[in-house]
Amino acid sequence: MGEEMLYEMRIPAGITERIMAEVIIKFDLELKNTDDGPILYGTKENLENAQDHIVKALNQRLKELETGERD
Repeated sequence: MGEEMLYEMRIPAGITERIMAEVIIKFDLELKNTDDGPILYGTKENLENAQDHIVKALNQRLKELETGERD
C-alpha cells in the first residue's frame, strides 16, 4: 500500500505554545516555518483532530476569561 498523503494547516493567531506542543505530540504533526508563517504538517485525519483540539482549547480559554476561573 502507498504512503498516506500529507497536508498543511495554517496555525490560527492566538494559539499558545502549550497548545501547539500538545497537538504536535498528540497528533504526530510536524511544525514547519514558511515565508507565510508557521504551519502544521501531517495526515488529513491528524490535522482535523488537531483542529478540533485547538478549537476546544480556545473555547475553554474563553470560558475561563469570562468566568475568571483557571485550572
